[in-house]
Amino acid sequence: MEAVTGRAIVFVGFMGAGKSLAARGVAADLGAEPLDSDRELERELGESIESFFDREGEDAFRAREEDTVLRLLERPDARVVALGGGSLGSERVREALVRHLVCHLDVSPEDAWQRASGKGRPLARDRGRFEDLRAERTATYESVADALLPPADRDIARRALPALRALAEEPAGIRLVWAGAESGDYPVFFGRGLVESGFFWPEDGRRFVVTDENVSRHHSLGSPWQMAIRAGEEQKTLGLAEDVLREMARSGVDREDLVAAIGGGVVGDLAGFAAAIYQRGIRVVQVPSTLVAQVDSAYGGKTGVDLPEGKNYAGAYHQPAAVLVDPALLETLPPEELAAGYAEVVKTALIAGGPLWARVCDGGAPDDDVILGCLRTKLAIVAEDERDTGARQALNLGHTVAHAIEAATGYGRYRHGEAVAIGLLCALRLSGRDALRSEVAELFAAHGLPLRFEGASAKQVVEFVQRDKKRSGGTVPFALLETPGQVTPGHSVTDADLLSAIEEVRGR
Repeated sequence: MEAVTGRAIVFVGFMGAGKSLAARGVAADLGAEPLDSDRELERELGESIESFFDREGEDAFRAREEDTVLRLLERPDARVVALGGGSLGSERVREALVRHLVCHLDVSPEDAWQRASGKGRPLARDRGRFEDLRAERTATYESVADALLPPADRDIARRALPALRALAEEPAGIRLVWAGAESGDYPVFFGRGLVESGFFWPEDGRRFVVTDENVSRHHSLGSPWQMAIRAGEEQKTLGLAEDVLREMARSGVDREDLVAAIGGGVVGDLAGFAAAIYQRGIRVVQVPSTLVAQVDSAYGGKTGVDLPEGKNYAGAYHQPAAVLVDPALLETLPPEELAAGYAEVVKTALIAGGPLWARVCDGGAPDDDVILGCLRTKLAIVAEDERDTGARQALNLGHTVAHAIEAATGYGRYRHGEAVAIGLLCALRLSGRDALRSEVAELFAAHGLPLRFEGASAKQVVEFVQRDKKRSGGTVPFALLETPGQVTPGHSVTDADLLSAIEEVRGR
């Protein structure tokens, strides 16, 4: 591989994240020399970091470290650099990093302690202080990072290198979030203006674009191969999937090509499903153009179409080759679509808790940071449970009733996010969180979301709940909430409680 031109790839992160190992692997692939600030500092000191730190103190150590790091970052031959975990405490170092491509390698508290304690690291002697230090530093790492690589195996940086090389050639402002799953991982590129700039990844293969008539009036991926379907959940059928597949066949799409889905959840689900089964599977790139898709449906590999008997009854797991997230696409959405997406934002923030819920419960419109926080929450859950057998079921919070409302009303009366808003109110009632339910209802009302549904009886909705595709052994499991940040799946709900919760949101 040719060396990355322009910016050096600089790995930052906490102790034990594997920065030195990542730098060596990436440098080997690029044919470059890996530079390591800790090694260089020990060479200059003529002794170990531990002995100098213990004798001279942390202030003296940080001053020497700053000088060493700044010199490394200025070297004309710097292509791949690993920095010490505390070096970003220097404002001068953070300023110098602006000229480079910065990758944050995350690490779990458990792995960090196991790898760092007892290894001659002066700040890895007391576990409580060690974990506090990790929490303090993480925000700094992420604030300077162009690429966010989650905790994973030690070879993650080498797998991400092709995407990092593509990012290095782009102007500053685009971020990369690496998505992992058991069946494969992929990059999520995030930045305003991505689509208008013509950015696309991967670069190989021809693109067969699937979109809808509304999106095609505003946005293009620059491919002569395009099929624009009618907009709306009611279009997500086996019949339309066949139309897409046949158009792909007539157009000569082969296994080296890819499907590019630009649109909302309907387009993403339909195009992903077509890609999953066409010639037994070809690549798909998701380009989400709605808030629902940018915070939720574009990630995780769930694809499918609806049947009259139930939502997403026909589908396949098919992870994308990449996701390109451009928040500027949301500027062409009507207010109703933005409101529908807001329901998924609230759902994800309730699952995440912590800082994300604190931002969302303030009631403001979702900004880029909130979108990024939502997608990272979903990616973390999918990385733990791709096939929906455990932790991923928490993402169904509010969705069991929402899907039933959509099916009972013929898929054409409510947008998915509108149904999710109503389903969340039911889930919070079933969770026994009445005060939180009232708070969430106020958020939804302020953003123009419905709090009640019409077009079907409560009993009809219950019947569709009982057909839910997650049903096992005759029981439909529910995801319920203890408190923001603590959502657990697998709960049983009595028919009487379910009917009561649904009747409460049935329009009079």
